[in-house]
Amino acid sequence: MVFLYLRSLMEEFTNNYINELNDGQRAAVLYTDGPSLVIAGAGSGKTRVLTYKIAHLLQQGYRPWSILALTFTNKAAREMKERIANLVGGESARYLWMGTFHSMFLRILRAESAELGFSPKFTIYDASDSKSLIRAIIKEMKLDEKQYKPGAVQARISSAKNHLVTPASYAANKEAYEGDCNARMPAIRDIYRRYWERCRQADAMDFDDLLLYTFLLFRDKPEVLARYQQQFGYVLVDEYQDTNYAQHCIVLQLSKQHQRVCVVGDDAQSIYSFRGADIDNILYFTKIYPETKVFKLEQNYRSTQTIVCAANSLIAKNQRQIRKEVFSEKERGEALGVFQAYSDIEEADIVVNKIIELRRREQLRYSDYAILYRTNAQSRVFEEAMRKRSIPYRIYGGLSFYQRKEVKDVIAYFRLVVNPNDEEAFKRIINYPARGIGDTTLGKIVAAASEYGVSLWTVLLEPLAYGLNFNKGITTKLQAFKTLMLGFMNDSLTKNAAEMGQDIIQRAGIMNEVCQDNTPENLSRKENIEELVNGMGDFCAQRLEEGDTNISLTDYLSEVSLLTDQDSDDDSEEKVTLMTVHAAKGLEFPVVFVVGLEEELFPSAMCLDSMRAIEEERRLFYVAITRAERHCFLSYAKSRMRYGKMEFAAPSRFLKDIDVRYLRLPGQMAYTQREEPRAPIFTKPQQETKPTFTPTTPRNLKPVAAAAATVPAQNVALSVGQYIEHERFGLGEVLKVEGEGDSAKATIRFENAGEKQLLLRFARFKVV
Repeated sequence: MVFLYLRSLMEEFTNNYINELNDGQRAAVLYTDGPSLVIAGAGSGKTRVLTYKIAHLLQQGYRPWSILALTFTNKAAREMKERIANLVGGESARYLWMGTFHSMFLRILRAESAELGFSPKFTIYDASDSKSLIRAIIKEMKLDEKQYKPGAVQARISSAKNHLVTPASYAANKEAYEGDCNARMPAIRDIYRRYWERCRQADAMDFDDLLLYTFLLFRDKPEVLARYQQQFGYVLVDEYQDTNYAQHCIVLQLSKQHQRVCVVGDDAQSIYSFRGADIDNILYFTKIYPETKVFKLEQNYRSTQTIVCAANSLIAKNQRQIRKEVFSEKERGEALGVFQAYSDIEEADIVVNKIIELRRREQLRYSDYAILYRTNAQSRVFEEAMRKRSIPYRIYGGLSFYQRKEVKDVIAYFRLVVNPNDEEAFKRIINYPARGIGDTTLGKIVAAASEYGVSLWTVLLEPLAYGLNFNKGITTKLQAFKTLMLGFMNDSLTKNAAEMGQDIIQRAGIMNEVCQDNTPENLSRKENIEELVNGMGDFCAQRLEEGDTNISLTDYLSEVSLLTDQDSDDDSEEKVTLMTVHAAKGLEFPVVFVVGLEEELFPSAMCLDSMRAIEEERRLFYVAITRAERHCFLSYAKSRMRYGKMEFAAPSRFLKDIDVRYLRLPGQMAYTQREEPRAPIFTKPQQETKPTFTPTTPRNLKPVAAAAATVPAQNVALSVGQYIEHERFGLGEVLKVEGEGDSAKATIRFENAGEKQLLLRFARFKVV
């Protein structure tokens, strides 16, 4: 009787939350009999489907630890876990294997480290650690760093690892060698081999290794793979369009046997090929898993009907895609406004003026606005325009907390305490704070370690055993550093992360070093270090509240090493958000401005020779538009400062890809062979005919200074009341003219830039 009662309660609970889904979502959630591909259009409730599907699996009898759910950010994993906890209870959600690819595979690698010849406490090298080690190897090999740029070498090694190519395979690959020779870097294979060996000596893995070693573990240890295949009875992957080759192969290793795999994503939002993401993973999923059932989530809950229709008409121009019919049942909404500016300067003024106007008219908050651009460099003019108008703003995805120098210095101490073989941490802190151990001494330690094939720490423990005989002064300093670190290592066995953090910062002299004076720079460094300690306290307290006693320095480092900019961002302040379109993916705002829509900027000049690259740029524009909930504005400038010169620019071809019915065009913008704007039709779109793509040829850019349209101002007699067209500030009315000759100046009230006083000998404009 009790069993039947509990079963009825469970069924009632399941019916309640399943009824909250639309038909497409419900079908995707309930199907668990084989592989499934969920194509989730923008704003279609993808996260809800994933969380409800996991809750449904738990209700069907799957144990929490038998479900592996892979995401791309810790933030996404946390949000899903919280939602699942609300559905099925915190105890079940707590034991799910849910997190980023790197965090989940790190967990496996720590448990299976002996199988790969690592210790369970191996260090994780971030990008700067990796580059530093590569630079050191290039120097040791006496290669020209101008020819072998560490960043370029790092990118090639990273690409090899993400394609599951080991140093031995790389060295044997004729095409790889020819490619390196063409790039004038034939020694890459030797650098890769040395880098691989040095990481192993240091008991360290970089981020790419977390994927590569997981694949190698499963490939070379079939009994280990079988164990995890049996454990993970169901595998789910979020944002599958963003997976690279290595991630795709590991998912295949874990799920090929039982075929219980569900991947969720949107090929129309595949925009990270520069990080190694491969859209083919999602496009050809049904060929890899022939029994796949495909579900399409096509109702957009985020945006107005007009925004959705505009985005549909844009993305329809791509040939390589999984066709879907996204629709919205929200209000019709206004057409997308298109702004034409004379220059990037005026473009920024137009955007700022629109922000002020909408804020006054609709009582919007500053945090309701986002300005999206193709490249980080475009932010400058918008920052300046907002500073002039006292509008608060933030750069999203800038230098993250854990990338600041003082924070990385402290964390290097933590890393060396946990793993004394960590070469990069050792080199970073042996003379920080300054303790009189210079580059010459460090160089001798590095050379000895390289000669004997041991870590730097091993040499420090017994310098004489490795042929190093330092003078008394240096020996004393090295001994003091060694004693200090041994003390920390001993304490770390009994103290938690927060206690160790405070001890290290005080006893190593770090706080004294940053408190030597009250300059703004040092005050900022002090605040950052204090915040680091606060974060460690929160880490310990939060874990303990959740019943997790894993609060050692090792546990803390495992967490912070996997943080992303998105995870650590603070959404609490009322500020306009400025960011690249790439950084905006997954976010949404009531009002979005997509700026810089010009040929050779968006789409990028680097993409114009490749149809595949052009299609990714179009997907990037699609992502930008679909971030908007209520208003979306698109802008371009007729001229833009580039390489120190003002150059002409042509409107982006993508503007012409959007059905004109969904745009409110500036009077100056003309489309050939297009009908006049008319009221849009807001119904669920019908299947469109196969679009044809005719690439436009971008105009040759010429400096505006060479254009006949603008003339030196001293040749023009201005008078009050006249109108001029300035090449940067646009249209303006002459309010005042004063002075003579080289001293002549005019006060002009510009349409968007406001009043400006121009010294006419340098001003460039024409009278209109």
